[in-house]
Amino acid sequence: MLKFLIPLVLFALGSGGGIGAALFMAPPRSDEMSDLAQAPCGPVEDTEDGTEVTTSREDAAAGTTEFAKIANQFVVPVVNDAQIEAMVVLSLSVEVPLGETAFVFDMEPKLRDRFMQVLFNHANIGGFSGAFTSNENMRVLRGDLHRAARTCCLPNTCRR
Repeated sequence: MLKFLIPLVLFALGSGGGIGAALFMAPPRSDEMSDLAQAPCGPVEDTEDGTEVTTSREDAAAGTTEFAKIANQFVVPVVNDAQIEAMVVLSLSVEVPLGETAFVFDMEPKLRDRFMQVLFNHANIGGFSGAFTSNENMRVLRGDLHRAARTCCLPNTCRR
């Protein structure tokens, strides 16, 4: 009798633990996500006239913006003492007003060139060394990429 009871108890404990873990690790429900969609992302950069340009999740949720994914990944070497220490590989997307993704794809070679220059400059000043994913480093990199896109070929990307 005991040799049948032990496997049943272990099965019940394992099943209960699995169900508990699934409930704990489940993604938030859609009504919880709506609270997150209402919060603005915060300032991206200060413009030349002193106003702040912000990216809002509300605009994306309302369907007034869309994302144009740049076709290939960017590969940036991290050089230290004349030797390649690491390689940073990243993909970028550009948020544009609805219907303007075709313009991004038309200007992609020029945009890639500007983005590569910004990424190389960021690597040269040590932006990809140490804790390169810190909020401050990411804010600086996002601001530089945003400025490059606006001055390069995307004058209408932010109408806010």
